[in-house]
Amino acid sequence: MTNRAQQPESGAPQSVAPSFASAASLPESGGSTALWGLANRRLRWSLSWKGWIAVLLTGIGAFLLFLRYIHPFLAVTVPVSTNTMVVEGWMDPMDLASVAAEFKRGHYQRIFTTGGPVHGLVGYLNDYSTAAHNAAQKLIALGLPPGVVQSVPSHVSARDRTYGSAVALHDWIKDHHAAVPSFVVVTMSVHARRSLYLFRMAFDDDTKIGVISLPNADYDAAHWWRYSEGVKDIVSEVTSYLYTRLLFHPARQSAVDSGLSFTMYAQVTEQSICPR
Repeated sequence: MTNRAQQPESGAPQSVAPSFASAASLPESGGSTALWGLANRRLRWSLSWKGWIAVLLTGIGAFLLFLRYIHPFLAVTVPVSTNTMVVEGWMDPMDLASVAAEFKRGHYQRIFTTGGPVHGLVGYLNDYSTAAHNAAQKLIALGLPPGVVQSVPSHVSARDRTYGSAVALHDWIKDHHAAVPSFVVVTMSVHARRSLYLFRMAFDDDTKIGVISLPNADYDAAHWWRYSEGVKDIVSEVTSYLYTRLLFHPARQSAVDSGLSFTMYAQVTEQSICPR
């Protein structure tokens, strides 16, 4: 009698509760084809309205995080204990005044200026028409002793100028047997992370390299998206940084438009900016 109570009567309908697992393992809809077999119908999952809201909120959160953290990520400052400063010579005179103040405040003993042909020139003409030379002259005019300022021009004008300047400095130090175990690169704002990466790539040795990011006076770094100059800087530098990290392979690239080898175009002259 007990066994009969536990077993359903023959012919009685049985209800089966549907489950997520059984629905996920359902076979494809059978035999649903169209266009002479070129298309068929399959069982698929799609986002519900809750799913679309979750996707939207995730996108908004990612965008807000980008606005908040992309500028500090690019405009990084990495201190290093050193008495040598390296300045990217393409900076404006006002920014070079900040460089001179940092040099005096940091008790540095020497400063290298780097850079290739000034903007507007077709290519390299001579060392006196380079950003490195111009920056060195401006720093001396700002009160730095001529004996501590050394111009290291690069011949790069078309592309990969930062890397070309870094290689030129590396070659100058090697050719002159100079003892430079460490140095700090001073550059502008969001260019800092890419400069640090490229200088470390060019040296690729035990040299300790840091970077100092000078603020851009044209916009508020905490609210860069409110300024056209800030948006332009961020968009340009994000694109350049991604290219550098993902696509830049200097060992497999031609260095200059003239077809010279990278070593030839990155060489610098031995002439100092101050004749002695």
